[in-house]
Amino acid sequence: MARGGTRAIEYLQRAGVEFVVHEYEVGETGVSYGEAVAAALEVPPERLLKTLVILVDGRPIVGIVPVAGRLSLRKLARAAGGKRAAMADGQDAQRLTGYVVGGISPIGQRRRLPMIIDAGVRSYSTIFVSAGRRGLQLELKPDDLIETTGATVADIAG
Repeated sequence: MARGGTRAIEYLQRAGVEFVVHEYEVGETGVSYGEAVAAALEVPPERLLKTLVILVDGRPIVGIVPVAGRLSLRKLARAAGGKRAAMADGQDAQRLTGYVVGGISPIGQRRRLPMIIDAGVRSYSTIFVSAGRRGLQLELKPDDLIETTGATVADIAG
């Protein structure tokens, strides 16, 4: 295991879920942070997921999509049974999840928020999500992520 376990790593260990921790370093790049992480790990950006905190009709929801794509706020709102969706600001996201922006993991959040994961993640045998801090990613099976987080699967990519 990598130095300095996180709540996400500890949660998966207690749950008996198989995973691999990957450490990485990213400097200043001309691409998005997620794409830089995918390049550092030498994995396609479609397999690396970003965890976004969204307010759907004022309720916090977590949307999980590949870094290679975009989240459709309209599709997410519909999947959550709401009408309007907007990104939560960084401070709210950190307060709700207990993780720092850029290191928000869908696993082991301070407050268990409803999660919706894009259906496309099932196209891969393993996917990558933040381990709960910058510099660490977790590689695990998509179904393990879905089961562990209690996520709903829906088409939410834009």
